[in-house]
Amino acid sequence: MAESSGEGLPRDKPNCILQPLNLPEQQETPSRTASTDNPAVCSGDDSNRLCCLLCDRTFEDTSVDRDMFLSHLLVEHKLIIADVKLIADLKRYAEHWKTRLKDKPVTEFCPVIRTNTLETDRAASEEFYLLCDHLPEDKELREELQRGRLEQILTQQQKERTDAGFSRSCLFCKLHFQGDRCELFNHMTFDHGFNVGQPDNLVYVYELLDLLQQKLEGLQCLYCEKTFKDRPTLKDHMRKKQHKKINPKNTVYDKFYIINYLELGKNWECIQAEDDTDVVSVDTDKEEEWGDWEEEGAQAVCLFCDFSAESMDKLMQHMMDAHSFDFCNIKESLELTFYQQIKLVNYIRRQVHQCICTFCQERFPARAAMLDHMTSQGHTGKVPDKSVWDQPQYFFPTYENDTLLCTLEDQEPDDGYHGDGCHGDAIVVAEELPVPMVPEERSVLEDLVWSRALSRTV
Repeated sequence: MAESSGEGLPRDKPNCILQPLNLPEQQETPSRTASTDNPAVCSGDDSNRLCCLLCDRTFEDTSVDRDMFLSHLLVEHKLIIADVKLIADLKRYAEHWKTRLKDKPVTEFCPVIRTNTLETDRAASEEFYLLCDHLPEDKELREELQRGRLEQILTQQQKERTDAGFSRSCLFCKLHFQGDRCELFNHMTFDHGFNVGQPDNLVYVYELLDLLQQKLEGLQCLYCEKTFKDRPTLKDHMRKKQHKKINPKNTVYDKFYIINYLELGKNWECIQAEDDTDVVSVDTDKEEEWGDWEEEGAQAVCLFCDFSAESMDKLMQHMMDAHSFDFCNIKESLELTFYQQIKLVNYIRRQVHQCICTFCQERFPARAAMLDHMTSQGHTGKVPDKSVWDQPQYFFPTYENDTLLCTLEDQEPDDGYHGDGCHGDAIVVAEELPVPMVPEERSVLEDLVWSRALSRTV
């Protein structure tokens, strides 16, 4: 199990940061998967052969042979299966209809489609048979297979959750994790900014990690899927472009998320679209009141500890109470500009990350020791000379996701003067200007002719 990084740098190590940093973010509560009534039990047959519905020929249950299977039904038997991709288990589907079609003709279950029925058609007329879910028996079979697949997926997911033998290395560093897969995914989320979703919503985790590792070893970006010349270039690209995430448009990843198995023929995009469009107002004539609405925003983290809050007032109050650091007072007393505020925040972030006192520059082996020193010496509420922190290097954020930087505001004058010669309480009335008379429109050529004629008469 990996330990969280709270130790300082060795004393002989230079004062620098060589990799992008991210502040920890709050985890969302995992959504509870809806239970399904009367789940069907999957077939115990381990054979991967697809049997033809109307003859004894069989095919392998692979993507290539599946196309050959459908082609065989079309060419040899004029039979078309509608929406094949929505069938959860094509092998069991074929076995069911093979049994049903042994004793009864195909026309009893399938509507007939006749081609070339016009008099002008030169080709011979043919009859095709369509097997689709408009037939109640077919629809019930498809839903039963879907429930069976969902039951199989949930069983596989539960097996992976309780797998004590889980052992895997991080995709981005050398840390190794054993026992609990959640620790690996949380580490990649908080320490590397790579989030694939809640671990409890994933299935076939080993296969997902193998796929991601294969792409990274092939120097391929996980989001835009471009290939690069070497690993440093790939890492720099994914960091700068914020591509530390998987491509949601790539349907290969749909296999690894439970949401794609919940409803027949619907993936995560369809379900999310329904969630957005099904919200209907109960009373459209009544004006909605949003005064008590509190939108969830990003969490801003304290400069000295791991405390975080959505409200900046709460965060500033915490830093005053816990660390005697009054940022507003420091900003006013030093008359800090907007850019100086950014430099000061980035300076404190870097010093605290490296376990160095922000005032006396003394280095400590751990953050706890540094905070004890700063509290006992009263250094948390002090700011060093501007020459220490008012430098161009602190224009760059120490943490890539530092929300505190987004809430800084420039100093505004409080005397009512707005900088344009007007005071806040003054009322300005626009002066009515006379409308100039529009001269008679003449072309440029006419103006030249008249000017020359006038010059000759003078």
